[in-house]
Amino acid sequence: MTRKAENVIVGVSIGDLNGVGSEVILKTFQDARMLDFCTPVIFGNVKVLSFIKKILNINSNVHGIDSLEQIVPGKLNVLNIWKESVNIEFGKNDEVVGKYAIQSFTAAVSALKAGHIDVLVTAPINKYNIQSEDFKFPGHTDYLDKELDGNALMLMVQDDLRVGLFTDHIPVNEVSSHLTEDLIRKKIITVNQSLKQDFRINRPKIAVLGVNPHSGDNGVIGHEDDNVVKPALKKLFEEGVMVFGPYSADSFFGSGQYEKYDAVIAAYHDQGLIPFKTLAFGKGVNYTAGLEGIRTSPDHGTAYEIAGKGVADETSFKEAVYLAIDIYNHRQEYNEVTKNPLKTREKQL
Repeated sequence: MTRKAENVIVGVSIGDLNGVGSEVILKTFQDARMLDFCTPVIFGNVKVLSFIKKILNINSNVHGIDSLEQIVPGKLNVLNIWKESVNIEFGKNDEVVGKYAIQSFTAAVSALKAGHIDVLVTAPINKYNIQSEDFKFPGHTDYLDKELDGNALMLMVQDDLRVGLFTDHIPVNEVSSHLTEDLIRKKIITVNQSLKQDFRINRPKIAVLGVNPHSGDNGVIGHEDDNVVKPALKKLFEEGVMVFGPYSADSFFGSGQYEKYDAVIAAYHDQGLIPFKTLAFGKGVNYTAGLEGIRTSPDHGTAYEIAGKGVADETSFKEAVYLAIDIYNHRQEYNEVTKNPLKTREKQL
């Protein structure tokens, strides 16, 4: 059964304390109506959050707790996962602050795995200052893929616009070597299943963008589209997956073709994220599809250039909270509808 909205526990990782993460978190939950949609718990330190809200003059009432058993509905809970003070210098790239960002994130992921929180919303991190002997991942998605069951896929979402990626945080000159029929198949199946269970689309239509300009022009500009992408799409279509392409990426979004599909999958990071952020920046959400746990994030980074100035827009973070809750409820409904009625009856007998 779907839980009442206020009982959905939203875990929040604090992100880079020198960036805008704390600001957009506090601004999101200063609207008391947000607490009608969920029970938030920030993984961080209540004294740090109190300091930041005072500096930025944000009217959010934070409630410090020392264990997840102390979570109070109707409050902006802050779980104290460290006790010491943190030297915050807005806009500065600081390895010490990066360690606290990862401490918050890994603690929140552990809580998600254990079922202590229902969904996770992550504030932005700096991919450089988080690196250490204990954390050698390009970002959130790669760590989540290791820790949670499933196959992680970055899916950028804004209303009916959904853009996924075959490859994400790898250099452009390595894209072709990573693209295999097996990878393409796995990613498309992940998107197809996510559209069904997370977005309530019964028969999804998926578009795939070509790797090369003009999808290779029949081999004139590269062979990957003909030799790798097309065979993979053909097999999936024959199996009943409504996947189409590969389409020439240069005109796909400008011509409005994306509006005909429930999701678009790009070959590499910038091919998908440049058009997405052009169309939806500040309102989009980064969703990690394909995993047993639900994680969303705003569509922007640490924004050091405006950190501490009180001008950061919380819209994207708020949308990330809404989407996480929606997906949680959609999955509950999907599991209820698709569960095996024979097994249910056997248990009853």
